[in-house]
Amino acid sequence: MLRPPVRERLAFREAGPGQGRRDHRPTAARTGRETSWFTKTFKVVADEFPVILQCNQTQAVYIRLIFGAMEESIEGAVMTTQFAAAEQTALVPESELPEPRKSIVDDFAGYRALRRRIADVQGNGQEVPFFQPRDGVSHSVIRRQEKSLISYSGYNYLGLSGHPAVTAAAKNAIDKYGTSASASRIVAGEIELHGELEQKLANFLGTEDALVFISGYLTNVSVISHLLARPDAVIYDSGAHNSIITGARLSGAKVFTYPNGDWDALDKLLTENRASFRRGLIVAEGVYSMDGQILDLKRAVEIKRKHDVLLMVDEAHSLGNVGATGRGVREASGLSADSIDVYMGTLSKTPASSGGYIAGDRGLIEYMRFLCPGLIFSVGLSPADTAAAMAALDILEREPHRPRRLRERARYFRKVARDNGLTVFGDEESPVASLIVGDDKLAMLLSQRLFDRGFDIQPIVRPAVSASTARLRFFLTANHTEEQIGETLPIVAQELEKLRRSAE
Repeated sequence: MLRPPVRERLAFREAGPGQGRRDHRPTAARTGRETSWFTKTFKVVADEFPVILQCNQTQAVYIRLIFGAMEESIEGAVMTTQFAAAEQTALVPESELPEPRKSIVDDFAGYRALRRRIADVQGNGQEVPFFQPRDGVSHSVIRRQEKSLISYSGYNYLGLSGHPAVTAAAKNAIDKYGTSASASRIVAGEIELHGELEQKLANFLGTEDALVFISGYLTNVSVISHLLARPDAVIYDSGAHNSIITGARLSGAKVFTYPNGDWDALDKLLTENRASFRRGLIVAEGVYSMDGQILDLKRAVEIKRKHDVLLMVDEAHSLGNVGATGRGVREASGLSADSIDVYMGTLSKTPASSGGYIAGDRGLIEYMRFLCPGLIFSVGLSPADTAAAMAALDILEREPHRPRRLRERARYFRKVARDNGLTVFGDEESPVASLIVGDDKLAMLLSQRLFDRGFDIQPIVRPAVSASTARLRFFLTANHTEEQIGETLPIVAQELEKLRRSAE
């Protein structure tokens, strides 16, 4: 119903300039007084029905839409919205009425596609495998739905999440600092632990300084988008993580891509395009999170120096896993620390915490510390997460056998896979192994069959990968035993063969 003040404002104008008489003249022929009346009346109606402001019509047409083409008096036009709705309903058969909207995203094409995919999975008698809670710490064996499962779905690579020393450090930090930093670090959210963790990371990687963020995804998005601008270029390969792609897009810089691992293609791309941008940034991953390749850092450095561009390496899946002591691809390659301009990594994998970091020269870190939006407009890393990461790095330095054992498990996994006729992607010592099955439905069904037989191996489907490269992804950890691997892979091969035969 129209609000009383609106009724009064409209009633005050009575029947308008024609005093109830019909006026068939075009709007342009009406007097200034009439035009003023239309303008004022339009404003009153627009206050009540702001939706009319979205139409690309003249004010006179707006008024006609509301008042029935001005054929009736204003008094007759001011009916309640309930009566108007009732009249409209009476004119339209019930079967033709639109269904009531249940969600604000019902009309979104992406949401409709999602609902169709969920319905398809459930229609096949399967359970949607995502967002399923587990009980307890993510180790090589977990509990889910009151069932013990050998798990390859968590990236607790060195088994440091749940380590007594890491847990104790987090609890002690809560006792001293509380559960939150409670402010952005640039104002009142800085605690001593933040600086200590950053110095520990810099020392571990051999850089001058480091900076921690509250999210690994945020780290890539914010750092890349802040480093580059329209005159610049971001260059990444076909295996790049979404956070790299998003950071590049938000920077406004030119974007160039090349096939993953094709260094000749990258060299050719830069030879042809280097003159078209001011500064460039190649962003690569130490270990690619989908396919498991380990970065050929020597080739990447050779090309970045040849074409005078910067190199950023995302070591989310290589820190703690690659290199003799787990210091990443730079250690494995034998190159100097300054070969990489921007080190990036996450704290949620080997460091058994949450958040992200960058490391590099002192100027880079100072620039980001004071001006990077993702840092200065975000709360500081929580005390517990900060302390946990510090404790995990301490253990990694004291116990270099952990990354060595992980690399041994990765090699053994691939040997057993080959013995069972399975082709898994990723380098021999990579902690990430992908079994490509090539179809979303097949990947999800295989994951379900393996769950029923006591294994937790998540399917990776669109949009994370293309429809033709749907897969099961295995995260290998130092806690996996040879017995667990030897039990898993023959059953994976059996279930995959059954599904492929039934599909013929």
